[in-house]
Amino acid sequence: MEPFFPSMAEGFDRLLGAGDRRRVAIVGHARPDGDCIGSQVALARVLAATGRDVVCVNPDPVPRRLTFIADGLPFWPTDALLAAPDEFAAVFVDCADHGRAGQRLKAHLASPAGNIDHHISNLGYAAVNLVDSSAAATCEILAGLFLDRGLPVDAPTALALYTGILTDTGQFRFNSTSRRCFVLAGELVARGADPARAGYELYERESLGKLRLLERFLASLSLECDNRVCVGQLSEAVFAQTGSTGEDTEGLVDYARSIDGVAIGALIEDRPGGAVKASLRAKDPAYRVDLVAGQFGGGGHACAAGLNLARPPADFRAVLVATLARRLAEVDAAGRR
Repeated sequence: MEPFFPSMAEGFDRLLGAGDRRRVAIVGHARPDGDCIGSQVALARVLAATGRDVVCVNPDPVPRRLTFIADGLPFWPTDALLAAPDEFAAVFVDCADHGRAGQRLKAHLASPAGNIDHHISNLGYAAVNLVDSSAAATCEILAGLFLDRGLPVDAPTALALYTGILTDTGQFRFNSTSRRCFVLAGELVARGADPARAGYELYERESLGKLRLLERFLASLSLECDNRVCVGQLSEAVFAQTGSTGEDTEGLVDYARSIDGVAIGALIEDRPGGAVKASLRAKDPAYRVDLVAGQFGGGGHACAAGLNLARPPADFRAVLVATLARRLAEVDAAGRR
């Protein structure tokens, strides 16, 4: 079999030896998703199998629906790593910028040992940067690297990697899905990944609060920009009102994008203290919503991006819609609609 990521072989070998005898902290982003947790779990398990002492670090806890792949692994809050950063070689996964794990951690780890990611906005911030924006998921990169190097991939590791690929490809339907995704998924199933279990844990265990939150989000939707943009908004109070949590917003923005004729869907969340969080999803990579998010200090993928603002403009929704309108006009002008 031809190697999946031959250009990354040397860098990955360097990363495997990073820190020598130091412990390894595998750092993921805030509000972690399936690709983030899957990448952390898989890399932690493979490094542990080679004799390394490994912990996973996240600003937020592992979401309820992803505990099935994280069971038995130590997950630390970022404050625990901040207490002793010099003891660890830090490897960031699925983080377009290491500020995704929190600004305080970024300040303490100005140049981490490694950065494994697939975001198009990732410019490289580590000693070793393994970034491929053509990959649909960070788990796709890790799966390929593990198989290329002949590293041990047992059934729990295969399940974690499969979960990351499954979620970041939108169940193998987003346009980032490639032949390589399917080949690697097949290899992972051959090593013990259970697609039925992953599907059940991810998509058949919704809480009633999540469905009530979805109801409120759908009621908030409005069409903008000649019906080419759909925006929904959730108030800070809605979580208590519906019995839901912040992690229950996962996947809601896809409903806005799914409307016929809509090119870009957006979810705006009002956060404590007047902050806002926004998620953007496009049907076509030509719209490069990562560039839109970048205008507000965010980033991500061509078709999936996000941003966080502690001090948003007075009418952030209107500002965001105007920014999206300009982006649509730029794409139209380039003849790429």
